[in-house]
Amino acid sequence: MNILLTGATGFLGFRTLERLVQLSNVRKIVANGRILRKSREILNPKVEYVLGDLKDKLFVSTILKDIDIVINAASLSSPWGSEDDFYLANVLTQKHIISSSEILGVKRFIYISSPSIYYNGEDRIMVKEKDPLPKRFVNNYSKTKREAEVLLENSNLNYIIIRPRAIIGRGDTVIMPRLIKSHSDGRLKIIGNGENKVDLTSVNNVVESIILSMIASDEALNNTYNITDRNPVSLWTSINSVLKGIGKEQVNKTVNFRVAYFAAFLMEWVSRWITKKEPSLTRYSVGVLSKNFTLDVSKAEKLLNYNPVITTEKSIEEFINWYKENEKN
Repeated sequence: MNILLTGATGFLGFRTLERLVQLSNVRKIVANGRILRKSREILNPKVEYVLGDLKDKLFVSTILKDIDIVINAASLSSPWGSEDDFYLANVLTQKHIISSSEILGVKRFIYISSPSIYYNGEDRIMVKEKDPLPKRFVNNYSKTKREAEVLLENSNLNYIIIRPRAIIGRGDTVIMPRLIKSHSDGRLKIIGNGENKVDLTSVNNVVESIILSMIASDEALNNTYNITDRNPVSLWTSINSVLKGIGKEQVNKTVNFRVAYFAAFLMEWVSRWITKKEPSLTRYSVGVLSKNFTLDVSKAEKLLNYNPVITTEKSIEEFINWYKENEKN
């Protein structure tokens, strides 16, 4: 089979590409991204890197020629930014890929979405895919991820939508590095009582869910799936494990939730109307760092035969080793 993998030069895309080249039934992988770094380049005869802008409809139609399966892992992912930027990166690109996929006869479309669309500012425990979504999304990222899902749901394509929660592991340049930088800047504090349980998800397990989606039965198609490590953990214990592992002091200072939330509100106001830059703290970030947020993955277990291949603890260890090695270079 021939595969188009978008976002191939990013964290999840690179780790997915590593696995795809090992599959005997994969003949060619068109790997799309924006910038290809040597550290994320895979030299394999199956891989054809085609860098370019997915907002260009003609370019998209060109890279989809003779493709059997699309894995769309490209995304503008940030807690802050303009609605226009997120629309262009997450919705318009999805429109172009879907349109060309329908015309060119793509057999299956796998879309990597986000469980941030569930966030409503409250504790969320064992959220199911069918649970009602908030009337208003928390930020432009979650809003446009849901819009991209709807486009696929209303298409003529066979699809699978994956909502992986908080992806971590070797190569993570987003979640843990952001927290480490915040700690290094002296800004990281435990918000609330520090006892909140969350799902962290090993990138290995997300890749596994993608591979399973490629071979899933007809019954599993045209569905959405939560993906986690299936074992909620204490967020702040996990963060402190990472900090300890890389030789940094653990977080022990706390801040009241309401104080943090109000501070984030003020920072957002200043960013929106004065600095035009991403605030160091957002109301969404305050919620993510203080609220319980876990997902039910029973649907993926039943229809995709999903079973995590690595634990959260092992993935944290994997990240620590990778991070320390990269600090040396």
